Amino acid sequence: MLVVTIPTIEGKKVVKYLGIVSGEVIVGANFVKDFFANLTDTFGGRSGAYENELIRARESALKEMEERAANLSANAILSVDIDYETIGKNGSMLMVSVNGTAVIVK
Repeated sequence: MLVVTIPTIEGKKVVKYLGIVSGEVIVGANFVKDFFANLTDTFGGRSGAYENELIRARESALKEMEERAANLSANAILSVDIDYETIGKNGSMLMVSVNGTAVIVK
């Protein structure tokens, strides 16, 4: 499935719009990751644990959206938007939501 953040695909024509599709993932941060992230914040550098969690969450949300589009017989998703939000007590959870327009292109 072709997934793009733009509203058109060069050389392709949208023959049918199937509707909006989305994917959502909420992940919690555990104590060990929090501890090492605090060390990273204190001493500088990047937090690999959180970056990896963020990558996994984004990939899971995109996969969920693609599955929903495939259930509509789409072969592409246009105008994809990815949003990140912290939720829960003290921002202890990360929500990744993605949405786009499922289409059939030829």
